[in-house]
Amino acid sequence: QLPNEDFDIVITDLNMRGMNGVDLCRRIAENRSDVPVIVVTAFGSLETAIATIRAGAFDFITKPFDIDDILVAIERAIRDRSLRKEVRRLKNALDQAVLGGVENDSDALIGSSVVMRSIGELIARVAASDVGVLITGESGTGKELVARALHRRSATPHGPFVAVNCAAIPESLIESELFGHAKGAFTDAKAPRKGLFAEAHNGTLFLDEIGEMPLSMQVKLLRALEEREVRPVGSNQTYPFEARLIAATNRKLEDAVEDKTFREDLYYRLNVVHIDVPPLRVRGGDILEQLRLVEVLDAADRDDVLGPRL
Repeated sequence: QLPNEDFDIVITDLNMRGMNGVDLCRRIAENRSDVPVIVVTAFGSLETAIATIRAGAFDFITKPFDIDDILVAIERAIRDRSLRKEVRRLKNALDQAVLGGVENDSDALIGSSVVMRSIGELIARVAASDVGVLITGESGTGKELVARALHRRSATPHGPFVAVNCAAIPESLIESELFGHAKGAFTDAKAPRKGLFAEAHNGTLFLDEIGEMPLSMQVKLLRALEEREVRPVGSNQTYPFEARLIAATNRKLEDAVEDKTFREDLYYRLNVVHIDVPPLRVRGGDILEQLRLVEVLDAADRDDVLGPRL
């Protein structure tokens, strides 16, 4: 029976009465996985070392050993435990700071600044509705992460999230990409293909860099949003779709509207709710939170801190 009080490290022999060191490692790993175990033995072999490490031991030391060797192992084990506790603490803080309750760390926006809390509150208010959302901000500020947060808190969080970069699709192909095409619609259309609107059915379609969409396609996109149906290229048949549309841009669409490079009616259709994501450089303490997380996770990946891995 393991004691309930806290302890930093366990040092055990391999051969003992009642329970051997491998079984003890296994028991501690199952019940107190935060406690590192160092196993010492006079009967060391590669097979035994592998067995103890696989059972959860932090390190394996053979007798006779130099006292400095075990002191180094103890120091590394304590640093490892402290580091893992810090990683857990930061991940817990991350869960609370994530916009829209995103559960996956890789989809997380970290920040407890006033502006980030304000964005999180706005996401919580509008996510369940199907109103259009326009996300603006510089490249790299996390506009897609905001869109994913909206999707995860939407009425269809288990539906598909389909993201497309409008700037990356040639003008000649963007209609086919979004709406699909019929067989024979153009030279390479050897089979019918459903578009991204269809793939996003009962989910969310995220149009990134919407400001780069050609004017000719903007007209067709507006019609699709108004009628809630699309017509594949080369087809006479229309197909209804049910997908929430979220758009993003790093441009000032108001200027594009004035310059007649972006349709005003489409702009107002997309911009029912506006979320502006500021760059990290103006978000104060959020920089320190991100740097600390990177620093700790970086250290957690270094073998010289975390001990042997077999």
